[in-house]
Amino acid sequence: MTISKERKSEVIKEHGKTTDDSGSPEVQIAILTERINGLTEHMRTHRNDYASRRGLLGLVSRRRRLLDYVRGEDPQRYLDIIGKLGIRK
Repeated sequence: MTISKERKSEVIKEHGKTTDDSGSPEVQIAILTERINGLTEHMRTHRNDYASRRGLLGLVSRRRRLLDYVRGEDPQRYLDIIGKLGIRK
């Protein structure tokens, strides 16, 4: 599922270094997390939607790669972002 322009700009303002910072890993991870949460809700009601399931798995993989990159660059930034987004249980 996609997120609205307004919600995306809110996420960018919240997690970005500047108001138009859409390329930093933290912002990308936050946007992917929003999309993953939306698709997860969709999958709870439409269990047999295999095309959406495939897309969800792709988004999770992309987020995992970005998180691995951030963890390799700066472990403290990694801990901050997963704590802020509540990714790890």
